[in-house]
Amino acid sequence: MSDLRALYQEVILEHSKNPRNFRMPDPVDNFANGINPLCGDKLTVYLHVVDDVIEDISFEGSGCAISTASASMMTQRLKGLPVEQANAIFEQFHELLTSNIDQETSDDQLGKLSVFSGVREFPMRVKCATLAWHTLQSALSGEHADVSTE
Repeated sequence: MSDLRALYQEVILEHSKNPRNFRMPDPVDNFANGINPLCGDKLTVYLHVVDDVIEDISFEGSGCAISTASASMMTQRLKGLPVEQANAIFEQFHELLTSNIDQETSDDQLGKLSVFSGVREFPMRVKCATLAWHTLQSALSGEHADVSTE
């Protein structure tokens, strides 16, 4: 295994074991629930948005290592960003997992989130990695609709 791949696995395992922003914030403006029935991942994404800026973002729930790490890293990356920029990062992250985006390009655009690039080799795991992100989209829309990967 390459040193880079080992580092990526280490980052994902660290965020899975010690997720960041794993809590319900106060106040909460919007939230959404997400479920991946094939893997059993279930989570809720919470948002506090002020003047179109994500002032606070967090999550609660349970899931596999990839799902939990993705939610943890998502909250770290998006806290303090304008909603428009968060949506652009969602698109870049989704592209990373579903296309053959150049690794250097993904590193520049996504930073540490590029550790998920290897997930695209496992189509069933793409749903685990994107669950929190799709749930975020629902929370941002204010619909409170449940999100499912199926």
